[in-house]
Amino acid sequence: MYTQALNANPDADAPQLEDAALLARFEARVADEARIEPNDFMPAAYRRTLTRQISQHAHSEIIGMQPEGNWITRAPSLRRKAALLAKVQDECGHGLYLYAAAETLGTSREELVDQLLSGKAKYSSIFNYPTQTWADIGAIGWLVDGAAIMNQIPLCRCSYGPYARAMIRVCKEESFHQRQGYEIMLTLARGSAEQKEMAQDALNRWWWPSLMMFGPPDAASAHSDTSMCWKIKRFSNDELRQKFVDATVPQAHFLGLTLPDPDLVFDEAAGHWRYGTIDWEEFKQVVAGNGPCNRDRLATRRKAHEDGAWVREAARAFAEKRAAAKTAAAA
Repeated sequence: MYTQALNANPDADAPQLEDAALLARFEARVADEARIEPNDFMPAAYRRTLTRQISQHAHSEIIGMQPEGNWITRAPSLRRKAALLAKVQDECGHGLYLYAAAETLGTSREELVDQLLSGKAKYSSIFNYPTQTWADIGAIGWLVDGAAIMNQIPLCRCSYGPYARAMIRVCKEESFHQRQGYEIMLTLARGSAEQKEMAQDALNRWWWPSLMMFGPPDAASAHSDTSMCWKIKRFSNDELRQKFVDATVPQAHFLGLTLPDPDLVFDEAAGHWRYGTIDWEEFKQVVAGNGPCNRDRLATRRKAHEDGAWVREAARAFAEKRAAAKTAAAA
């Protein structure tokens, strides 16, 4: 298993740098579906892979608050405002759970946040697209959160304990978000001609970026094989993407909306919906920082971080004062 992971990731530590007995025990535990916990031995490459994946997941939750957050005041009713506000708060909570899980691997939250703000760390490409209309909020809930659920439910069985446990609550909340988005799309699709057109336009713009959320095709994925060897992931990018398409196409038909893929066809023999070619050049450009909103997203995050400096300083001062008081009392 470790050799397979090293072959998939040549930058990983060489086997001779790890104790053979500890490696064997680690591999046996992963093979037996036992959870790896923070104080257990783990190969350095396993730790790095997890830190990268969990921190990028956390960054995505935090950045993902922005596309929807700017619609809270413009939602069409008080009920919609309250529901969207609750959803954005949930996303913030998801980020905090995941940062806490990543910290158990030995990297501080401050360092993880610095990596995001400096542009060193990545987040999901989907959040670099603009939300142009209210229908986009429905499309995000239905498609983006639907894709997230497809990705994240298998992570509840991740070999690393803190990540797997964090994902249980995250997935429960994401399921509400997906239903909320679909209900918005259903309301628009059954509304006026203008509202249905708005829903169709949102679907047209969010469909392909949602398929890109699962990452590059398996043949071009740099990390997928490694993660699957260690049971961090349970399914490949292409497998998850196919599951998502198969689940989502009937939902679009029920809405009475048309998916923007002229090549979409049902394969009777395989029992799958076959979709057209994804524009992977667009994906690469967005990941490289050249998407419609990349610069705006990071600029907004940096400003929020700077504006919140006084809160961090106050919390630090309080902690230091409390620690000093405990020391004095003990003396």
